[in-house]
Amino acid sequence: MGWRPRLVSLGTTFAVSFATVTAAVTLLVGFLSYNAAARLVRVDQVSVFDEVVRDLRGEVRQYRMSPADFSSSAPGHDLVRPARTDVQVLGPDGGIVDKGNPGLPVTASDREVAAAWSAGQLVVHADVDVGDDVYRVATVALGGGRGAVQVAQEFSDTEDLLRALQQRTVLLMAAVVVAAGLFGWWLAWRITRRLVILTDAAEAVARTRRLGIEVPVTGHDEVGRLGRAFDRMLGRLAQSEEDQRRLVQDAGHELRTPLTSLRTNISLLRRIDELPPETRAELVADLGQEARELTDLVNELVDLAAGQSDSEPPQRVDLADLAEDVVGLARRRTGRVITLRANGDTTVHGRAGMLTRAMSNLVENAAKFDRTGTAPIELVLSGPAAGACGPVRVEVLDRGPGIADTDLDRVFDRFYRAADARSLPGSGLGLSIVREVALAHGGTPFACPRAGGGSAIGFTVRAGAPGAGDGA
Repeated sequence: MGWRPRLVSLGTTFAVSFATVTAAVTLLVGFLSYNAAARLVRVDQVSVFDEVVRDLRGEVRQYRMSPADFSSSAPGHDLVRPARTDVQVLGPDGGIVDKGNPGLPVTASDREVAAAWSAGQLVVHADVDVGDDVYRVATVALGGGRGAVQVAQEFSDTEDLLRALQQRTVLLMAAVVVAAGLFGWWLAWRITRRLVILTDAAEAVARTRRLGIEVPVTGHDEVGRLGRAFDRMLGRLAQSEEDQRRLVQDAGHELRTPLTSLRTNISLLRRIDELPPETRAELVADLGQEARELTDLVNELVDLAAGQSDSEPPQRVDLADLAEDVVGLARRRTGRVITLRANGDTTVHGRAGMLTRAMSNLVENAAKFDRTGTAPIELVLSGPAAGACGPVRVEVLDRGPGIADTDLDRVFDRFYRAADARSLPGSGLGLSIVREVALAHGGTPFACPRAGGGSAIGFTVRAGAPGAGDGA
């Protein structure tokens, strides 16, 4: 099977990443801060010590002084003994005349300075161990071979202070890292809990196949936008599933009638030799008519399904050019006089095949219901003026029997046929396809009676921009 990495939640990853970054920044800042503080403290201590030594050298050069002047009981002795500073006096031979507290070690170089003739001669010893402490020692000659003064400053307490500071800095950094981890975990939980809700919803949809699950996601950030988009997607999928279910049910209902009639007529074919010639001719004609109606119904079902999921890419098309082809084809099919009028800018952004199918259905619907009419059928396109904005209106005018007021709101429903049109051939899907095309292009279908008789049926298309369904 091989080794597989263990799955880690996004919240854990976020919390660990947050804590890691915080730890790195904290360690860097703590390290730099400690180094800066330690350097300042050490530099300050050294500068204080150097100033004490400099004042002492100036004093012995200016005045002729002896070891007795620096005795611990001599007046002014404290001038060269500030805090944490030890003073020890050496005689001309380098021996200790006045021992410091604590006593300081005397080396050969210190004895040489004590016997030096030049006042202010100096020797410095760094990191001198005196008991458990560490000192910095400077030996200054009094001059004339009269001895020397040793000045020492304790540095071990400074290092102790810095070590304590270091320990506190480490503890503080550890506390900051722990606090950052806890805050990162809380923040990750706040951010990812909505993603968890989305994940649970997606898993519930995959498990139950129920698209009506509500996604309770709020907020205006990217996660909120994702939740709302996911909720809209589920709504669209649920609507699509409902449309498909309704289409299958309606199609099954409509197909049942011609299939039943076909079965009945086919059963009569077994006794065709027993039927009179007139009945035979009627039977064959009925079979042909029912086969054509069944073919037309299947074709319209295919067209309707294709209209819901058309893969044709949207592009800029001129409805007037498409209408010319529609009118020419309808004239040859029906033998009727069909005119075309186009006004304004009829250019739209859409799918040419769907728009052609919708206009063809309108013209053929008008010809079917006005079969005995002599007045021409008019296809009228009205677009906005040049430079103006507005929809393009596609309208078919006829002088047929018109549409009853009770049927105006239902003529675009699938398989709906008015009472006076049920004897005519057709499936009731033509105008439904017109509605689907109009909605897919950001428009709406319409139907109304025409002044002087007949009807006006058509749809609008949003001009110059992709329709609402361009991405379908």
